[in-house]
Amino acid sequence: MVKLRRIEERDNQIIGEIVQQSLKEEGLDIPGTAYFDPYLFSLFDYYEKENREYWVLEKDGEVIGGIGVGPFDEEKGIGEIQKLYIVKAERGQGYAHKLVNRALEFGKERYDALYIETFASLSDANHLYRQYGFEKLEEPLAGTEHSACDTWLLLEF
Repeated sequence: MVKLRRIEERDNQIIGEIVQQSLKEEGLDIPGTAYFDPYLFSLFDYYEKENREYWVLEKDGEVIGGIGVGPFDEEKGIGEIQKLYIVKAERGQGYAHKLVNRALEFGKERYDALYIETFASLSDANHLYRQYGFEKLEEPLAGTEHSACDTWLLLEF
């Protein structure tokens, strides 16, 4: 059985490992990516603040992925979809849609737009985002933390 729930403190280690393993599998364990985010193994605390939330996907009691939404440019009403990762063995089963739908519900309640920073090489992820109406930008929005990313997307509500 698959269950979507808010992150708990006990999820910090496994979500950090899923993020790092996923990036490593794609050769993206490089500076300027989420691989080196200083709060990667303390996401529970990071997402406890206002206008941000992280959800984990559990299958048969095992955490298999997650997604977050947090502020990017609050002055302009822009939030960001963050750390959408699913373990490799569970990809291709529609779980990313479940995660993105929850993130969009949350984002629409709090922001005027949602931003994503990713890589062109992650074609499945880019295809997923485009299905939800995200449009490709020519350059990153000012204030990016992930300088290695080469693809930027925005969805205005």
